[in-house]
Amino acid sequence: MQKQKPGSFVMFLISMRAVLWGFLGVRKRSGQDADMASISFVHIVLAGVFGAIIFMTILLLIVKAVVSN
Repeated sequence: MQKQKPGSFVMFLISMRAVLWGFLGVRKRSGQDADMASISFVHIVLAGVFGAIIFMTILLLIVKAVVSN
C-alpha cells in the first residue's frame, strides 16, 4: 500500500505554518527538519510573501487605528 501525498493546498498550509513559526522565531529543530523535508521551495516563497502582506496589513491597520484617535 502506497502512502498518498497530500494535495497542493494542504502542502501550502503546511508551508504557511512553517513561515509563521519563522516569523515568531520559535521553532524546534526536529520540527524544522521535518518541514524542510516535506515542503517545496515554491510554497515557502509564496507563503513568505503572503505572510509578509498579512503582517504589513495588520501593522497598517493598527497604526491607522491609533492615529485616528
